[in-house]
Amino acid sequence: MGGRDEVDKWVVRSEAGKGETFGEIAERSLSRRAFLKSASLTSMAVVAALAVGTEPAAAQRAPLGLRFQPIAPTAPDVDDLVVPDGYFARTLIRWGEPLAADVPAHNVWAQTPALQARQFGYNCDFVGFLPLPLGSTNSNRGLLAVNHEYTNEELMFPGYDAKNPTRNQVDVGIEAHGVSVVEIQRAPDGNWSYVRDSPYNRRLTGTTPMRISGPAASHPWMKTVADPAGATVLGTLNNCAGGKTPWGTILTAEENFHQYFGNLQGLDADDPRYAAHRRYGMPAEQSERGWELYHDRFDVAKDPNEGFRFGWMVEFDPYDPNMVPVKRTTMGRFRHEAATIALAPSGQVVAYTGDDAQFEYVYKFVTRGRFNASNRQANMNMLDEGTLYVARFNDDGTGQWLPLVFGQGPLTPANGFADQADVLVKTRQAADAVGATKMDRPEDIETNPVNRKVYIVLTNNTRRGAEGQAGPDKANPRANNATGHIIELTETGNNHAATTFRWEIFLLAGRPEDPSTYFAGYDKSKVSPIGAPDNITFDLSGNMWIATDGAPRAIKLNDGFFAVPVAGTERGHVQQFFSSVAGSEVCGPEFTPDNRSLFLAIQHPGEGGTFEEPISTWPDRVGLPRPSVVYIGAWDSRPIGR
Repeated sequence: MGGRDEVDKWVVRSEAGKGETFGEIAERSLSRRAFLKSASLTSMAVVAALAVGTEPAAAQRAPLGLRFQPIAPTAPDVDDLVVPDGYFARTLIRWGEPLAADVPAHNVWAQTPALQARQFGYNCDFVGFLPLPLGSTNSNRGLLAVNHEYTNEELMFPGYDAKNPTRNQVDVGIEAHGVSVVEIQRAPDGNWSYVRDSPYNRRLTGTTPMRISGPAASHPWMKTVADPAGATVLGTLNNCAGGKTPWGTILTAEENFHQYFGNLQGLDADDPRYAAHRRYGMPAEQSERGWELYHDRFDVAKDPNEGFRFGWMVEFDPYDPNMVPVKRTTMGRFRHEAATIALAPSGQVVAYTGDDAQFEYVYKFVTRGRFNASNRQANMNMLDEGTLYVARFNDDGTGQWLPLVFGQGPLTPANGFADQADVLVKTRQAADAVGATKMDRPEDIETNPVNRKVYIVLTNNTRRGAEGQAGPDKANPRANNATGHIIELTETGNNHAATTFRWEIFLLAGRPEDPSTYFAGYDKSKVSPIGAPDNITFDLSGNMWIATDGAPRAIKLNDGFFAVPVAGTERGHVQQFFSSVAGSEVCGPEFTPDNRSLFLAIQHPGEGGTFEEPISTWPDRVGLPRPSVVYIGAWDSRPIGR
């Protein structure tokens, strides 16, 4: 591990942010965009295009350089975090840590559902930092919202039997899913800690009551015996990536929800719900975790409609622990990954999201209403009205956003769609019908605050080109794409609400010696190997930072975190900044507003081992591995990467 093991002094040079109105923040943001637009016209950076028919990338300011010494990658059996010289990495919060003063310390031998519901959840994914107070840009105190995607019961419980889990193991697992909100603060020496007794601390779990809103709330398939109105559902599951809204709420994405439901074969194959569930991958027999052994709502044969109540985008207010979370059905139902928000020039709110499965699609949602910068409450139901689009990538480097609107094109009763609610419940089938482009596992989709381009992360697709499967195309150019790629998309007029765009390949990941790799034209002999890009973020200069998931399989190296400029002479120069521990992936990259702290989620450390035979003991070096959020800083307090 680079650097020292203990901090002496780390003087935080940024001041605590003052309270500001949303109007002031929006005005400053718009002024900054105007400046950047002007700068882009006077500082050209013409980049060669890879995709056939694409034009040179739009001119923009070259981002400030990256000045860290890249680290060497580590082998998959290495169980240490590694950062460059001049940096340190420390654990902020672990699975099981208490989120209230009266909750005891985590004890793996005495776990109960009631305790887990008040402790930090399991596998960490999305991480969102929200400054305190609300409306400020404070980098020293804030709320951390963290998704808990799934559970590794074989690491959580001694003697776990996947075919015959106990009722306690099942119920603890349900409570370990969802989201944690926790208050954190940065000390003058640069160390972060969480506030155990903060009134903001909160858990959303697999049993938290949530409201269903939008057109699909009234759909017949959303109604159950327990909820005949189709208005309330218990819990959120498989929360992968997410996003933050301009009005300070969190969007948490329900991804691989299908894995919690079992016994599809018990439903009549002639029932139209059978085909709908199959399109979303519901297991025919027992589910992976066996929750249906104790809870009928997870048994498709006994409760055919419960599965339709998952796969949505969930919105909640981290500043209000009493707010009932809302599943926004207008945003569509699929295996959501990410919910990156951008503002169109009109003030409409745009959310980019992907369907994280092989041969699935890229989507965006555009609100009908406009963001109100002076009235936070006026935005709270903004996401209930708007248009959902799915992307078609043309071989000539152009593309269209195809509306998924009932009555338009093939989305009619003649093709199996009764109304808009039907389109939303069966979003995948609607995207199939309009002819969207099947992609290589759309993961994170983020907008660059400097050049306003959209970057789409495709993690992998080892079935591309296999017998009976779609072959390569210009947007997914490699068969057996084990290492993934990233697409750079430019909306027409830099308008996020536009219905047309141009695109080009930015990165074809892998080991540099692989002839199929491509690093935006940069000299491959100088880049770090990278496999299976997953989550990305951008620093204040517009440099891209990439977290990976699956590098041990793809390139036989531990997953890590990488930086790469998107413009100038260093465009495409991938440099490894961080390497994770054995069995883990790296998720949720999030900078503080001053870019002097970086949060990373270390998900499923030790996956591949068991409670009795672990392959990782991180982070405590005793007992079992524990998924955690870490923070990284520079010893001299400079912004990360500089």
